[in-house]
Amino acid sequence: MTETTALLADDEDLPRAELRRMLAAAWPELRIVAECEHGPAAVEAIEKFQPDIAFLDIRMPGLSGLDVARAASGRCHAVFTTAYDSYAIEAFDAGAVDYLLKPIVAERLAQTVARLRERLAARAAAPELDALLQRLGTQFAQRDAATRLRWISASVGDTIKMFGIDEVLFFQSDEKYTRVVTAADEAHVRKPLKEIAEGLDGELFWQVHRGCIVRASAIARAHRDDLGRITLQLRGHGERLAVSQAYAWRFKPM
Repeated sequence: MTETTALLADDEDLPRAELRRMLAAAWPELRIVAECEHGPAAVEAIEKFQPDIAFLDIRMPGLSGLDVARAASGRCHAVFTTAYDSYAIEAFDAGAVDYLLKPIVAERLAQTVARLRERLAARAAAPELDALLQRLGTQFAQRDAATRLRWISASVGDTIKMFGIDEVLFFQSDEKYTRVVTAADEAHVRKPLKEIAEGLDGELFWQVHRGCIVRASAIARAHRDDLGRITLQLRGHGERLAVSQAYAWRFKPM
């Protein structure tokens, strides 16, 4: 019998450990191939391990669970975990994905496991989720609009530089700092990229590498070399940015 594999993605240790424990009881033969603390790591793990199922927390830094599911659409079955009732909408019950409301209860997990077993036994293809994810993403964006970053302040000697978020072309990890780059200036802030990502609109700013987030509208062209490696050319800036394989899906021809 073919082994069933799964990935767990949640930025909080305790909920992730609890889900692992409950799955071990509800589905002993299920093998967890990866546990991830944020969205980019989950995308990379899906690329590497190609699990049958991905349990994805909706709220994660870097990329939300919805973004991860969009990247993996058609490649694995998705189950969302969420602490918010507003996400537990009819689309989940009627659609091809499932959700688990935190705190997860054994009876609800048993229903999800039964559905997944049925789909896998029938060799049902992992569903294409674009339409559902677009609808959920709209709700997600509306709910979180109030928490978005508006300004970035950076100390340079005895001066504090202020950058409006609309000026920023890209953010790039630089050892203990994050480099903030606009068309005319740049500075370093002490805040790690992971924390900055939590305050960015994922529709406007795209993670293209573990250490780089770029404003989508600043991308002029994406170049692919003979080895399939992608680099980005920006508007208003001469620097080229590398795209890691985990995020190459963003630049597939439409």
